[in-house]
Amino acid sequence: MTSCRFSVLALLLLSAYCWAEESKLSTFLTCLFFSFSLSLLSHSLLDKQSELSASEIIEKANANNVRRADDPQLIEMDIAIDNDGERNADPCTSRGCLWGKNTDGKVYVPYYITNQFSSREKSIITRGLESFSAFSCIRFRPSRSSDRDWLSIESKDGCWSFVGRRGGKQVVSLARSGCLYHHTVQHELLHALGFNHEQTRSDRDNHIKVLLSNVVSGMEHNFRKIATLNQGTSYDYGSVMQYHRTAFSRNGQPTMVPIPNSNVNLGGAREMSAADKKRLTSLYKCSVLARRSASMADSCQRGLPTHPRTLQVIDSQGTVFPGELKDQQHRLRDLIPDEFMTILPYYISAKSPPRN
Repeated sequence: MTSCRFSVLALLLLSAYCWAEESKLSTFLTCLFFSFSLSLLSHSLLDKQSELSASEIIEKANANNVRRADDPQLIEMDIAIDNDGERNADPCTSRGCLWGKNTDGKVYVPYYITNQFSSREKSIITRGLESFSAFSCIRFRPSRSSDRDWLSIESKDGCWSFVGRRGGKQVVSLARSGCLYHHTVQHELLHALGFNHEQTRSDRDNHIKVLLSNVVSGMEHNFRKIATLNQGTSYDYGSVMQYHRTAFSRNGQPTMVPIPNSNVNLGGAREMSAADKKRLTSLYKCSVLARRSASMADSCQRGLPTHPRTLQVIDSQGTVFPGELKDQQHRLRDLIPDEFMTILPYYISAKSPPRN
């Protein structure tokens, strides 16, 4: 039992005792003080865990995995494979593992979240699923009986996923005991969409130095390179798919060091980076998207007036299409993510603020 679980259990037991003894004021006040202290301890432990990068969380969650007969093999800590023959296989993108694009230009990925999760845990997973629609043509949607391929999000042993679409039911494991964090959900979903780890990039030797002398014996294969496409992006030390510098270390010393500047933060991402997003939209050829500035999104949520020209229309290569939004109304209705459709008419019809 983890210290966090212990403190929560102790808090519940202590609270029950307090209610039984509340007639004694001094006992009740003492209980109240210790209950408050345990509550602070629980939140502190949870906050400390959430501050870890995705790779650190995955490493901890997968450290003592016990593989069952029906579980897949894991390589590179969290990539699932069916057999040894897949260890040195070409990237799945060369075998056609992408999820299909619909006629409306969106890529719908069906998913099912098992009933193993609580409502709070499901909301963490759902938030991770929905984060993709804010910048890409990817739309995760609940599965239907007619779906041939879908993701089954389950709480198995550890955090792991297959890379790319496999066909049929495809398990993504997010163990309740250590994987339910926003960036960890994003990491495993990126695997399911076809992405490998950043440190396996074909050009990685130009950007990091792998120190195999510090790697646990027998784990050297986790640092193999793959013939990745890279989608025209430079190496990203801050990618949510980049592992931290002591991954698979046998002695606590770095197994990867950035070059030429060894002090660059490596593998510390707690959400998808700009490069992660660009690669995804490029890989799936998300044609034309609506770019919303962070300030606009924030203003929308708070109900503040926003100048309509803060919205720009771009294609997947970053080309900006200028012009009045009111002249592009018919295009924007097809481009704006579904969750913003309810506010779209306001921003299209809004007039520029009067000049002083």
